[in-house]
Amino acid sequence: MSQSEPTPVTGRPVVLRGGTVLTMDDAGTILPDADVLVVDDRIAAVGPALEVPEGTQEVDARGGIVMPGMIDTHRHMWQTAMRGYGADWTLTQYFVWYYLEHGRKFRPQDVAAGNRLSALESLEAGVTTTVDWSHGLQSVDHAEAAVEALRSVPGRFVLAYGNIQAAPWEWTADPAVRSFLERHRDSGDGMLGLQLAFDVTGDPSFPEKAAFEVARELALPVTTHAGVWGATNDDGIRLMHEHGFMNPETVYVHAASLSPDSYHRIAATGGSISVSTESEQSAGQGYPPTWQVRRHGIPVSLSMDTSVWWSGDLFTAMRTTLGADRSREHFEAHLKGDTITQLELRAEDVVRWATRGGAAALGRDDLGSLEAGKKADVVLIKNDASPVSFPVLNPYGHVAFQAQRGDVHTVLVDGRVVKHAHALVGSDLSGVRREIEDTVEHLRSELGEETWVAGMHPELPDPKLLDNPYQYTDYKSEGTHAAREEIFEEHLNTER
Repeated sequence: MSQSEPTPVTGRPVVLRGGTVLTMDDAGTILPDADVLVVDDRIAAVGPALEVPEGTQEVDARGGIVMPGMIDTHRHMWQTAMRGYGADWTLTQYFVWYYLEHGRKFRPQDVAAGNRLSALESLEAGVTTTVDWSHGLQSVDHAEAAVEALRSVPGRFVLAYGNIQAAPWEWTADPAVRSFLERHRDSGDGMLGLQLAFDVTGDPSFPEKAAFEVARELALPVTTHAGVWGATNDDGIRLMHEHGFMNPETVYVHAASLSPDSYHRIAATGGSISVSTESEQSAGQGYPPTWQVRRHGIPVSLSMDTSVWWSGDLFTAMRTTLGADRSREHFEAHLKGDTITQLELRAEDVVRWATRGGAAALGRDDLGSLEAGKKADVVLIKNDASPVSFPVLNPYGHVAFQAQRGDVHTVLVDGRVVKHAHALVGSDLSGVRREIEDTVEHLRSELGEETWVAGMHPELPDPKLLDNPYQYTDYKSEGTHAAREEIFEEHLNTER
């Protein structure tokens, strides 16, 4: 099927022909020049030269990579209307803007607008399942709007219900919230899951205990921002563990500034960590913890956090995660005068975290790999118009370092083609744009133009100038700084 041919018709079998198939099965099987057959909502077969039912529609995958749909386990979708607004924020500035000053200004329709845009953004980038870490649900009306928006887009989503404007032990006790959760929990179509989303401050009285009890009573997993510098720490993990609220379904987001004791507790209770590398590197939660989770054998998934700052695709998440992990490995070796000659974290690992890792975190063993009987969430990476699309020699390396969202050619969710020939299918982007423009206009009006503009341009720290950056002379002055990191100098002085 060429790009000029029509999109496959929903309800008919589809076969992706002749691609390099990353099955992401337990053995890490790669099948060159192979097919993936989809019948109804399931993968019917994977292999070379498959025989297919009469009337099956073909997608030409030759020269491309076929892989499972990616899974993002932590995305504040409601904030997407403010894409890029906080590009120069610190985590503190984010907290002040959303938690303290302006988060209450979001109406239900604003939450819906952000969710709808973010949901389409996910599909466009090959992310077939997204956890909406929805901590802007100040009322059940906001929650209903969030669900309506997610249901309007043909992706797979998990609503992680949260409310940063109230204490978790308060909003989880609200009968209206409970009714909402029970109703959507029991919808049972596999396209919308539920979690409870709240953080544990470390208060010795452990007031969050009541919220955990609601989660247990409703049989809903908890996702929590753990190990966030200045916000959540080891005390929260210890309290959760001592009260028996750590289990395999718990997802610990970031977990970037914890002690080995906390990682031991997470590992021992079977939980998983959602790593948001772009976020951790930029905002200051702590150094991306992949080196720690590898050491402790903790399952990992990937996430992008929020488009207020960062890119909304998992290609970026994969490459930044590899970069951060390897950078730390090299840096620590250099401090000791050593050289890293073999890398621990591999491209295959981050591709697995972006697929199987997300499926495991969500308890969805029917997702995350291309195997017969699994749900048909499938992505074809192919871009014949790009000189970066060939050669495909190391497909894991190609996905992790070379591919971009614009290279996503075809996406299937639950057997339905939702993107084809690099274009979303049946989406009303102009209508979504109008929703977003209304939200932006509302927020600008509520804040006032001066406050709105100031929010995008936080004050700069005092500049530090280099009097002499030229290291080939001996001249120095009081204001001259060494080009090498001070930590190197300190370490070398200690060694001497």
